[in-house]
Amino acid sequence: MIKPPFTCEMALAKVKAAEDVWNTCDPDLVVKAYTFDSEWRNRTEFLMGKEAIHEFLQRKWSKELHYRLMKELWCYNHDRISVRFEYEWMDRDTRQWMRTHGNEHWEFDAEGLMKRRDMSANDYPIDVSERRY
Repeated sequence: MIKPPFTCEMALAKVKAAEDVWNTCDPDLVVKAYTFDSEWRNRTEFLMGKEAIHEFLQRKWSKELHYRLMKELWCYNHDRISVRFEYEWMDRDTRQWMRTHGNEHWEFDAEGLMKRRDMSANDYPIDVSERRY
């Protein structure tokens, strides 16, 4: 587990690890990176705790098929990291391919678990020929 205080190399590794685990689309694996009482803002949803996060991720990946994510380190300090991200997915109901762009701000506890995640994003439709990932 990568613990704060973060160096540039540690922050890059933390971002890469998050990208890798999110690309599994496995809520059981993803929630291991968060504190028991982790607080999230995901667009207009406010979540508290691993159970709520797990349920959110199950809903997310049942709708967002063929999900593929890229995260990029934006900045970091002692116990915080900010990233920009982009991901592509196909809507389960409409079969429309989508691209999502956004930013996340993360805050970690002393053990390196994420205790806060603040996310903003925008979605837009793309043609299958426009896919990057």
